[in-house]
Amino acid sequence: MTEDAVVDVPDQELLTIGAFAARARLSAKALRLYDRLGLLAPAHVDEATGYRYYRASQVERARLVAMLRQLDMPLARIAEVVAAGDGPTAAALLGGYWAGVEARVAGQRTLAEYLRGRLSGRSSEMYRKFAIETVDVPAQVVITETRHVLAGELPAWIGASLGRLESAARECGGVTAAPFVVYHSEVSMESDGPAESCVPVADEAAARAWAEKHGRSWGTKVAVHPAQRLAYTRITKAQVAHPQIMAAFEAVEEWIAREGLEQAGPCREVYFADWEATGAEDPVCDVAFPVS
Repeated sequence: MTEDAVVDVPDQELLTIGAFAARARLSAKALRLYDRLGLLAPAHVDEATGYRYYRASQVERARLVAMLRQLDMPLARIAEVVAAGDGPTAAALLGGYWAGVEARVAGQRTLAEYLRGRLSGRSSEMYRKFAIETVDVPAQVVITETRHVLAGELPAWIGASLGRLESAARECGGVTAAPFVVYHSEVSMESDGPAESCVPVADEAAARAWAEKHGRSWGTKVAVHPAQRLAYTRITKAQVAHPQIMAAFEAVEEWIAREGLEQAGPCREVYFADWEATGAEDPVCDVAFPVS
């Protein structure tokens, strides 16, 4: 008798892999894969032949693993769901995973629409949705934190780093202007910047003393930014999401070129509103470029 032979045995007895596969409506190849991945181990493996045997009570778990794999769920997440068993915990784990899938698909749908507009020559139409202005910014003393970070990690890092710097600003004479994030190179799913969080503070000497104390462990420093003119567009909380924010950056770049100006430094996002207290349609951020 081969490992794949189908035998008819009572539920309380062991089933060959072929018999179990028939009951679970899966292939023996899939069951071997689940075993190798640690998702569904046989109840018994014959040491002499290497044949795998299963219990009928494992059928539902096998079917569950197969269905979760059809959702493209990562193996580690599948292991969490099946380990939780039937009940609200497993359902919550699945719900959390699927909410993430829907958010990712929504973002991809928006990106596809944005790219469709670019490829069809409708970029100028998209750019006209943004009002571009200029503002003169005085010289500023800033405390900063720089990090190489990918796009998926960026929102969490921005919130955390600005929070750390704003707390530190209490030792540096207080915050004097809206915090901002400077992008020294592209941040995407493949490119990690770096990005630099900046908080303007009042007391340069105190800031340098603070940086001397914390800079090595926190990766922070003090800089003096000269007075400069910014070309910017104001966007809502919803527009901060990728790829809407890409259109805002490109709209400012297009305006700068059209006005005969030149970019005089890296682009930035200036966060002037309380992120947690604002709604999706509230203005929260200026997308800006230094210009000359």
